[in-house]
Amino acid sequence: MLPQEKGLKRGLSARHIRFMALGSAIGTGLFYGSASAIQMAGPAVLLAYLIGGAAVFMVMRALGEMAVHNPVAGSFGQYASTYLGPMAGFILGWTYAFEMIIVCLADVTAFGIYMGFWFPEVARWVWVLGIVFLIGGLNLCNVKVFGEMEFWLSLLKVGAIVAMILGGFGIMLFGIHSAGDTQASGLSNLWAHGGFMPNGIGGLIASFAVVMFAFGGIEIIGITAGEAKDPQRVIPKAINAVPLRILLFYVLTLFVLMAIYPWPQIGSQGSPFVQIFSNLGIGSAATILNIVVISAAVSAINSDIFGAGRMMYGLAQQGQAPKGFAQLSRHGVPWMTVVVMGAALLGGVVLNYLIPENVFLLIASIATFATVWVWLMILFTQVAMRRSMTKEQVAELKFPVPFWPYAPAAAIVFMLFVFGVLGYFPDTQAALLVGGVWIVLLVVAYLLWVKPAAGQAARVHYDPALSHR
Repeated sequence: MLPQEKGLKRGLSARHIRFMALGSAIGTGLFYGSASAIQMAGPAVLLAYLIGGAAVFMVMRALGEMAVHNPVAGSFGQYASTYLGPMAGFILGWTYAFEMIIVCLADVTAFGIYMGFWFPEVARWVWVLGIVFLIGGLNLCNVKVFGEMEFWLSLLKVGAIVAMILGGFGIMLFGIHSAGDTQASGLSNLWAHGGFMPNGIGGLIASFAVVMFAFGGIEIIGITAGEAKDPQRVIPKAINAVPLRILLFYVLTLFVLMAIYPWPQIGSQGSPFVQIFSNLGIGSAATILNIVVISAAVSAINSDIFGAGRMMYGLAQQGQAPKGFAQLSRHGVPWMTVVVMGAALLGGVVLNYLIPENVFLLIASIATFATVWVWLMILFTQVAMRRSMTKEQVAELKFPVPFWPYAPAAAIVFMLFVFGVLGYFPDTQAALLVGGVWIVLLVVAYLLWVKPAAGQAARVHYDPALSHR
């Protein structure tokens, strides 16, 4: 086993960890990305979320098996270093940090746009700067403070989703709609406009690029293992509960949306969630939605900075990142990694002026590549761990993967399939190219700097002169 974590404070309860995963995984992908997925697949997008969710759940169980067996900060980055080799851990850890930075860049910019709804005269960079400092400051506090904030932000977001679902069912059951609205609502909308799979199997396959992006971030549960109060109890509960809840939120919400409106119209007249509130007769629908999406953005930024920071802390402990990243504050927080993430996000303020807004479609697809790569490496790492264990050690696992080895194998095949989807469709081919270049750069960086430094450190530890004393 890897050495147990000594520096980080174990201040996260099961409640914190469950809602951190919800906060990280329920955000832009649901509130905005779902509309494009629906346009690709039609009502069959429900199948895409079910299939994708099942694959992600297997990733989480694989991660859970390792996290319960050996709860450390850095999580899957350290596991990959142990079972697949230092280069694999280096690539996995930095790809996860890369993923979080990209998503955060999109989210902080989105936050500035959301605030512009109320304060159009205030420059967007002011809001971006403010939220970066606010979230950065909270991440420098005791981890329990961070966990509490994430709990309440996620609770607000989840509450809004539940309200949307109930409101949608109210529209269907009681005919609640705004004056002048003659659009029929009901289950028939799921098949009345070209059938359940109007764009064929190709549309369903294309939607996986967006669907898998929507689930990204849930792997933060593994990152929290080093700071969970009772990881052998907390991690299994969080993993078994959260994926099912996310599936329910996504599938139920989209089911309601497509039952209320013909799917070709979803997203064509603004946010689908604004449409629900408008049909409930709530005049301030846009304001309510703005509060929800702001909480969603802040919650996602909060979780992503935490996850990337802890991953870089774990990399520093292994000599795969600057030593300063392993420095802890008096609260037991790796403060340098939080500062680095904040600096990266401030760079996003500059990029926001230089790059047109349509670049965020590319950013989302790049994040999809990074996310699926991380999941694939988690699956490979778990397989390697199992192969290194004796039958007796496997029997002692507290949280083993179900249906071994068939379920993990199926999940691996599915992740490779998603890479194929990214490469096949023109809109996402650039993401595959950027992702490939990123991996190559990491390999070069490892061979040129990390590996020689590790070899030099090993030679320092082994001094022949000292060995003869």
